[in-house]
Formats: sequence, structure tokens, C-alpha cells
Amino acid sequence: MRQFFESGKTRSYAFRREQLIKLKNAVRKFEEPLHEALYADLKKSPEECWVTETGFLQAELSNAIKNLKRWMQPELVPTNLLNIPSSSRVMKEPLGVVLIIGPWNYPLMLLLTPLVGAIAAGNCAVIKGSEFAPATASVIRQMMEENFDKEYIFFQDGDGATEIPAMMNHFSFDHVFYTGSTAVGKIIYRMAAERLVPVTLELGGKSPCVVESDAHIKVAARRIVQTKFSNAGQMCVAPDYVLVHAGIKEKLVAALKEAIGRFYGEQPEESYNYGKIINEKQFSRLIAYLDQGTIVHGGRIDKQRLFIEPTILDNVPLDAPVMQDEIFGPVLPLIPFQTSEEALAVIAKHKNPLAFYVFTSNRRTEKKWLEEVAFGGGCVNNASWHLTNHHLPFGGRGFSGTGHYHGRYSFETFSHKKAVMKTPTWFDPAIKYPPFKGKLKLFKWVIR
Repeated sequence: MRQFFESGKTRSYAFRREQLIKLKNAVRKFEEPLHEALYADLKKSPEECWVTETGFLQAELSNAIKNLKRWMQPELVPTNLLNIPSSSRVMKEPLGVVLIIGPWNYPLMLLLTPLVGAIAAGNCAVIKGSEFAPATASVIRQMMEENFDKEYIFFQDGDGATEIPAMMNHFSFDHVFYTGSTAVGKIIYRMAAERLVPVTLELGGKSPCVVESDAHIKVAARRIVQTKFSNAGQMCVAPDYVLVHAGIKEKLVAALKEAIGRFYGEQPEESYNYGKIINEKQFSRLIAYLDQGTIVHGGRIDKQRLFIEPTILDNVPLDAPVMQDEIFGPVLPLIPFQTSEEALAVIAKHKNPLAFYVFTSNRRTEKKWLEEVAFGGGCVNNASWHLTNHHLPFGGRGFSGTGHYHGRYSFETFSHKKAVMKTPTWFDPAIKYPPFKGKLKLFKWVIR
């Protein structure tokens, strides 16, 4: 792969565009097998697959194909007084051979969306699929091997705990892009640091959702439920818990129950629209949360079907594990608050969440929340849909990650910005050269 990259084949606009088109056509060709695999791994419907996996990926590809030439153009920037009459520009060059590690919850989109940026930027890539979504990984492997030379894009499967250290400890990648848990992200970061390899970490955390007293309660409930219980709650940007103004808590609970019933029916395990937990390990972890508060809705489980009913918890102690860990499942704690200071104190226990959501009708209240909470990205009167807008950067900060991607930001993540200044030879004043004695006043005027 290193030889393939150094041959220069990946650098031209024509090559990059051809590979992006090839990937888009491959996703179209394999759409049905991918949907079947995603159902087998996570019980996702074709519609959910399209919105969050295959369609999402195709939209990213269409955007990259349309804008690639513009992204590749050198960016002209101003030149300071000291260097006039020089011209200055920023060139974007590929990093080299990159490693992309995907998770199991969105095993297609979260693996191949970064790949779109890597291809657009002119890199070679090793992509590591998740062994916990084996059906999807198998289809992706077939799709990659049918369309791309292994020297250009190589699909690596197997046990991540074994394969990833083996790769990172024996090969100096030019960039590592990881999506997954904070715990594993720390390990990836440490291994990369040993070789001074830059990283992008897309992690998670406890993303809070604030519902103010002036919120449109029914709309807030529908939008919270839609996102929280999509993919059975196994989403890094799902609302992890809801901070609701005490004055409207009961109304919100009623609206949440109504929305759950409307979306998934009385038996969500039979619902076309409701997924399953990925495996028994995650199932066992999640059901331990169910007795850490008062269940006001849901709570039914079926281990054989890896089913956990959409569940709302009330009276949850702030020191309970469900309020310490990232839930990553269909369990939603409600925490009442009287003042914003109380709510901010809860959020401060888990700083820098990946996402933050606030429901309010007041612009001043909205402004206050957005300014006082540090977070990766978020929404006002919505939840999670900011990640579908490729004009917005997606990423975390602190324990929720470092770096960002989507759209042009993916291209920039996998590019090096190279500074270039060009100076003409026809103008070469002696004042720039020694001796410098007596020139201090002039230097102070020029350099300021």
C-alpha cells in the first residue's frame, strides 16, 4: 500500500473522482444485501437503513463527487506587509496510508463515510470493520474486494482487540480514524502517540437533552423518542438522559409514552420499526440499569430475541451507574430541575458531551444554554439530526473525541494543508539583508 501511494496514482483529480463514483455504484449494487445484513445484525428496516446507513453514505458520496475539484484547488490567502510582493496559498496534499476503524452500531455508515474523505483527499486506506456486526462486515468485504485493489483499499476483519494492535504496532500509518468507545479510544490514542501518528477520535459520552418549561412538549417528545429509540438506542448522539423542568415533567412523561406507543405499538418486539440489541454482552449490561430508578414506561425484556422495551426511568439517583456510564441503549432517565444552575451542575459531572439538545421557545434561553455548555455538536428543538447535514462538522471534544468530519470536513481531515509562498525576483530591496544596524525603527513599522 505504501508503494501504491508513493507511485502517485491516487493524487490526480480524475483518479479520485473515479474511485468515489466506483464506491457509489458499489453501494447501489449491494444495497439489498447490505439491508439484509443490517437486519441480521441489528434488525434495521430498509427505511432505517436508507436514512442512517446506505442513503446517508450515498449523499456523502454525491456531495464529494460534486465538490471534489473545488476542494482540491489551492486556497489563495493574503500576504503580510513584510513579504509583499509575494503571493501566498494553501495546498492540500494527501496524508498517505490511513487506518479507519468502524464500530458495530452503524457498521456501514460509520466505516465508509470517513473512507469517502480519505479517497477524496487522495489516500490509500485500511478499513477495519466490526466483528460484532459480522453479516454487514462480510458484505462490505465482498464489496471492497470486487471494486478496489488491495494495495489501494484493504478491508481488515477479525478480532479488533488482536488485529488493531498488530497493525498499529508494526506499521506507521499516516492517520488513524477511530469511532467507538472512549475506553478503546484511549488505547488507540496511546498506540498512535508511540509513533507520533495523528488521530481523529469519534467517541461518545453522556449527551444531555434539556426540556425547558416553555418547550413545545408534544414536538419535543416525538423528536426525543424518534432519536433515543432509533437502532434500539445504540447511537452515540442519542439523548443519554433528559433534564426536564420540574413544572412540566408529568406532561413530558405522558407525551413520551404516547410517542413510544404511536411509533412502536404495544409490542415493540414485533414492530417493523424497532431494532434489537447487538449481542448478549450488551443486553446484560443494559438490563442492569432497569432497577436503578422507577420504571414509568417499558421495562420488558426477552433475552432470546435480544429485546429491551423502550424504557423511561424516573427517580434516578445521580450516583447510579445509569447516570455514570454512557447508556447506549433504549433506557432513558428523566432528571427534573428547578433552575438552570441545577441542570448545569448535572451536565458538569460529564463534561464535553458529544451532543447537546435543548428544547425551548425562548431565544435568550436558547442562547444561554448554547453558550454555557461545551459540546461537540447539537440541536435546538431537535435531536441528532445535525449529523445528517454534511455542511456541518461532526465531532466531539475532550472525552467525546477529537477532530471532525462530514462533507468537506472529511476531505480536510485526511489532507495536509501545505503553506506555500512565492516571491518574485524582480524586487529585492537591500534593506532586507545585513547589515541591520539603524533599521530597527523601520522593522517595527513593517512587522506589527
